[in-house]
Amino acid sequence: QVQLVESGGGLVQPGGSLRLSCAASGSVFSVSFMGWYRQGAGKQRELVARIFSGGTTIYGDPGKGRFTISRDNAKNTVYLQMNSLKPEDTAVYYCNARIGGNEIWGQGTLVTVSS
Repeated sequence: QVQLVESGGGLVQPGGSLRLSCAASGSVFSVSFMGWYRQGAGKQRELVARIFSGGTTIYGDPGKGRFTISRDNAKNTVYLQMNSLKPEDTAVYYCNARIGGNEIWGQGTLVTVSS
C-alpha cells in the first residue's frame, strides 16, 4: 500500500518562503502525477500545482506566479517551493497523487503565514 508523507509546513512571516516535501512510500509504481492541494479555514480544497510523470506542470490560481512544483523521480518525492508568502496562503496543504491507478492523499501539513 502506498502512503504519502508531507513535511515542511510551519509558521512563516509574510514575504517569507517555505518548501514542502511529499514522499511516496510503499509499492510505488506507475506514478501518473503528484501534486498539492490546499484548504483554508472555511474554504473548499483547491488545486495548487500538479506535475505529471513526463514533467508537465499545471498550476491552480493559488500557485501561479509565486509557487514552483518540482519532482525527484528517483526518490518518488514532490516539492512545492513557496515564495513571497501572504497571510491568505495560510491553509492545510495536502499532497495528492495517482499511483498505480489509485488516487491517494497525504495527511496534510499546516502552513501559517503570520507576523
